[in-house]
This record gives sequence, C-alpha cells and structure tokens, in this order.
Amino acid sequence: MSSRPAAGGGRWVEVDPGRVPRWVEGFAERHGPPTTTVQGYGLLLTAPDGATAELHTPPGARPTPELTAFAGVAAAPRRIGLLLARKGAVAVGVADGTELVTSKVDTRYVQGRTAAGGWSQQRFARRRDNQAKAALGDAADLAVRLLLPAAGTLAALVCGGDRRAVDTVLADRRLAPLAALRADRLLDVPEPRHAVLVAAVAAARAVHILVR
Repeated sequence: MSSRPAAGGGRWVEVDPGRVPRWVEGFAERHGPPTTTVQGYGLLLTAPDGATAELHTPPGARPTPELTAFAGVAAAPRRIGLLLARKGAVAVGVADGTELVTSKVDTRYVQGRTAAGGWSQQRFARRRDNQAKAALGDAADLAVRLLLPAAGTLAALVCGGDRRAVDTVLADRRLAPLAALRADRLLDVPEPRHAVLVAAVAAARAVHILVR
C-alpha cells in the first residue's frame, strides 16, 4: 500500500484489491461505521465523524453498487494492456490477471540537452526532436504489433510515463481501437524497462482511494 497527498486536501491511498476489505474495516474502526453511496468513479464511504473515502473502481473492472462485492470485482482476473512511454523508451505488454503474459521493451537513443548556445544549440535541439519523433514512431509500431491484435480481448489499456509521449503514440490512427480502451489512470513510472513493466501490473490493478 502506498500513500501520497491529494490536491485540494486529503491523501490518495493505493491498495491491493485483496486488501480492500481489511482497509475498509480499519476505516470504520477509526471513524465509525460508514454509509455507502454509488458515484461515477465507484463508491463513496461517509463516516459519522465526517471522514470520507472515495473508492475508485480500477481500470477494466465492472462497477458495483455494493461494498461487499467491490473488492471481489476489483480482484477478479481480467486482461489489461499496458503502454509505458518516455522519450527514447517504450514498454508494452498484456497482463492476464496479475501475470504479465506478453511484453516487449524497446529503447532508442535520444540526445540529451546541451548547454551550447546559438546555432549549435538550435542544431542539437532539432536533432533531439527528430530522434524523439523517430523513437515514438517506433513505439507506435511496437504497439501495433503487440497490443493491437489483443485489443478485442482487453478490458482496458493502462498507460504510464510521460503523458505527452503516450498521447503521441496513441495518436497513430492504427491504434484507434486501443485509444478507445485507454483508462484515465496514468502510472508514474521511471524510464520503461522490463522490471518497471512487471511492477506496473500491480499498479494498474490497484484500488485508488481518496481519503479526506
């Protein structure tokens, strides 16, 4: 379980689906038995002392109006596509439940920034932009080869890394079926590597809870 401050107050908590029932029990012990209401994002728990917890349905899971069924639905096996992208690196994969069953990582050199000025700086900047565009083009090709054939079996596509890089990859017209499956969740990941992709499976399936 991880936690981070939330904009506007409170904190975001990421909980493994299997631990959601125990987390809810702890919330009730601290704040009193909550009432449950259905919201567009999932379920809202409101405790007698005014504390609230927003349980957001994870990508690909079906919505449920019942708290007792929420954890089971969130933990249920489903196929999720993963697309992690940053300039010069991309990782794509398909997870079946908690297991990464298909994956591919690709890296391409993108020149770092230079402190030089004048024409040299402009030349390096153009070269860097061209390298980045070529890398993201390769990333789109990789997604076409690996993810597009599985699009019909995916419950959702979860992306991570640099939002602009991900948007550029999914702007490829060939990937329209995948773009339609894209979840709102954007994983905060370092430069994509195989280990990062493996860890992204759990992050993609985690239940996000906003506590105030």
